[in-house]
Amino acid sequence: MKPNLKFFLIGCTAIFILSIGIMCAFKKEEKKVETNEISGIVLKKEKDQITIQDDQNIIYTFHSEKNDSKVGDEIILTYTGILRKNQEMQENKVLQINATEKKTNDSKIPTTWLDNGIFSQYYTMAYNKLRSLTLEEKIGQLFLARYAENSSISDIQKYHLGGILFFEKDFQNKTEQEVKDMINKLQNNSKIPLLTAVDEEGGKVVRISSNPNLVSEKFKSSQDLYQNGGFEAITKDTQNKSYILKNLGLNLNLAPVVDVSTNPSDYIYERSFGKNTDLTSKYAQTVISAGKGTGVSYTLKHFPGYSGNTDTHNGTSVDDRPYEEIADKDIPPFESGIKAGAEATLVSHNIIKSIDQNNPASLSATVHNLLRNDLGFTGIIMTDNLDMKAVSNIDDVAVKAILAGNDLIITTNYQNDIDLIKKAVNQNLISESTINKLAFRILSWKYYKGLIYDNEK
Repeated sequence: MKPNLKFFLIGCTAIFILSIGIMCAFKKEEKKVETNEISGIVLKKEKDQITIQDDQNIIYTFHSEKNDSKVGDEIILTYTGILRKNQEMQENKVLQINATEKKTNDSKIPTTWLDNGIFSQYYTMAYNKLRSLTLEEKIGQLFLARYAENSSISDIQKYHLGGILFFEKDFQNKTEQEVKDMINKLQNNSKIPLLTAVDEEGGKVVRISSNPNLVSEKFKSSQDLYQNGGFEAITKDTQNKSYILKNLGLNLNLAPVVDVSTNPSDYIYERSFGKNTDLTSKYAQTVISAGKGTGVSYTLKHFPGYSGNTDTHNGTSVDDRPYEEIADKDIPPFESGIKAGAEATLVSHNIIKSIDQNNPASLSATVHNLLRNDLGFTGIIMTDNLDMKAVSNIDDVAVKAILAGNDLIITTNYQNDIDLIKKAVNQNLISESTINKLAFRILSWKYYKGLIYDNEK
């Protein structure tokens, strides 16, 4: 064979093999585009978007220009690509949206509500209670309302409030018996036993212990306790605090503050443990463990970590830090508290740009996905007070709080917020099934806490 012909044939063979390789590569690339399905309930529907919540309570928003589903529908959504739970808007292509078959037996708990969560032992009792409530009663359960001396009793009866939050002025100059009478009167006028809450952090923020008639001296800050007696002192303080709160009729403490802050110039520093991530994580575990079995629930705050952000009581606060820093520094104390059995977590109003640059954490589905999915939290998620200036000027803020994944809303302006939620349900902006699921979780918590018994009025 002539050399030129030989090289020509070798070249042709090489080109052929290369072509086959390229074709195979394209086919392999095509195989990477897989079709997947997700089932869930439609939380929100806009012109070209649909938001659903799956059976793990994770919220996803997709671009979808054409679909006939309605808010509250149970659907199966077919898509390509991979879901990203910590992304505000999914980039997947939606191929199809189909309604799931309706179940006619409403005596059974919907399967999408079931999990192995912290309150799961009480789900059956909670669901039976839920089925006896009106829509208004179920909406009311989602609110932890600021105590109003002149109207709280009538408002409990009218709005069916889930709980009452007390501040320092509500205890001023009262005797122990007067506080007991105040709280008992509220409970006696509520069809469903109330959550009765305070921010008894110790140090800078004290409510009952600001009154020497109730406590001989103010509860010390976590920093002072640790400096003088380590974690043993914190354990004893938590147990003593719980005994005093329980004796007065209070069953929920919006503490501990587990934000990591070591800089005295930080707004949150004085209220924080003031130590590094590892020690703050140990602090979170210690308080949650010490509070178990006392009759008082403790609340981790302010998720996903306050750090050096400014005071959200006064206005907008934006956290510009990379997510890796937040994950390494701020998240671990919450994770530690959750592993210790925390029943509740309070979400801040800070805008965490690396997680969701458009919404305060309290109104961000992405932040709530992080808490539910990455940290495996199955307890109660509550907002910080919606009357704080960081969020108070946001339109329909209570509706957005519900759609973001909160179970419990803290607010002073509860009359207006409850009316907004009811209006949103009537306009099909929030489904009644969503309200049912949230009220079911609050009721499960109340059974878990021993507040509700089957013979309750």
